[in-house]
Order: sequence, then structure tokens, then C-alpha cells
Amino acid sequence: MNFDLSGKRALVTGSTKGIGHGAAAALLECGAEVIVTGRAQDDVDSAVQRLGAGATGIAADLTRPEDCDRLAREAGRVDILVNNAGKFGGQDFFDTNDADWDGYWSTNVMSGVRLSRALIPAMAERGWGRVIFLSSESAINIPPDMIHYGVTKTAYLALSRGLAKRMAGTGVTVNAVLPGPTLSDGMTSGLDPAEGQTIEDAAADFVKANRPSSVIRRAASVEEVANMIAYVASPLSSATSGASLRVDGGVVDTI
Repeated sequence: MNFDLSGKRALVTGSTKGIGHGAAAALLECGAEVIVTGRAQDDVDSAVQRLGAGATGIAADLTRPEDCDRLAREAGRVDILVNNAGKFGGQDFFDTNDADWDGYWSTNVMSGVRLSRALIPAMAERGWGRVIFLSSESAINIPPDMIHYGVTKTAYLALSRGLAKRMAGTGVTVNAVLPGPTLSDGMTSGLDPAEGQTIEDAAADFVKANRPSSVIRRAASVEEVANMIAYVASPLSSATSGASLRVDGGVVDTI
């Protein structure tokens, strides 16, 4: 199987590190041109340098409608849109005020809404496009210490399913990818390995203690999640739309 993306242009939001950066690298490997985004110009420049030929970057604060509009204009033709920009953090429901909710909603939901609204019509005119929303197993398995985060990720499931139906028959597919615990920068920064313990083993201990329903009994790698994104972005996924594709290691206990 060949995920050939030669001649395609991809925009991956929140791609200076973590899953977004892994997705950008995977799409580049498949032959796509990739536009990297992040809030800080220095971070964008560093990510582009690490990715190498075929990568360009645009700095934008996607909580701001005007930055979303500017990004869509400067990006030009986009065949693959990966809505990955987001943030997470533990906070008790009763300590989460309106400003906190607004911050999560604008980053985790409205960035994807605005960019999809701006970029999908041109995909439909060309008769081909891929739109991918990075949700989470937390969309289904709502964490009690991150209810605000879980709600935003559930919203992405509704958004992706509704958009898939809206774009029916146009050649544009819309899907959600649901990672579980993943060895991204965010996860590794919160781990405290014991002396002599690898970060992978520390992550596995975290998964066993906090996500005991995991089938693989470890955290996924960024590359494993990126592999799913690359497939969904490829022409080979043409019969997959409106789907919620789990890369959660079996954490969500459902068939």
C-alpha cells in the first residue's frame, strides 16, 4: 500500500510539536507539501527546519478569528486540513470559570470550525479533499478532572460527522481521529520516571494506573497516531467519511 500524496498541500494546525508535528512529518514522507502552524514565529521556524524540504510555516493565534482568516488566505490551496490545534489540562469542574471554558472552546473547537468554513468550499470545487479533526478518547471516556476538555473533544465528533454529511458526494471526506494516551511532549513533560526507568516504562505505568481498560497496556507513540492520520489523508481512504477512528490502544471499552 502506498499513501502517495504527491502534489497535495496539507495544513496541520498546532504542528510545532507533539502529534501535530508527527502528522506533519508523516504527510511529508508521503510526498505532500506541509504548512506548519503555531502561535510563536520562533517555534514555527524551528519546526520547519526540523522537518526540512517541503515544509513551510505560518505563525497564527487560532483563538483569534482574524488570525484564522489570515492563515486561510496565506495558506493558499489546501487539499488536506488537519485540525489539531488544542490544549488540555486538569481542572475541577467547580473551579473552571467562564473564561476557562471560553479559552478551551476557542482553541479546541472554533479554530477547526473557522478553518473548515474557509477552506472546504475550494476543496469541493476541485472535487477532492481531506479534513481531519483530532479528537480524543476523552470525547467518549470523559475524564472527571478534565470535563471542559472532554466536552470540546466530543464537540469535534459532532462537527466532523455533521460536516461529512454536509459534504456528501463532493469528493471531500471528513473524519475524526481519537488518540488515547500518547507519548507526546505534553504527556512526557508530566511524567516523573523512577531512577533508571525509561520514559516509555513510566508512561506504561501511568496508563495501567489511570487507563486500566487499555488493551495495549502502554502509551502510543506519536508516530503510531500519525500513521492513522496519514492513511485518512490519503486517496486510499476514499470510502471512509463521517468516521470516528480510534488510536486509543483500546482504552474506550466498547465494541
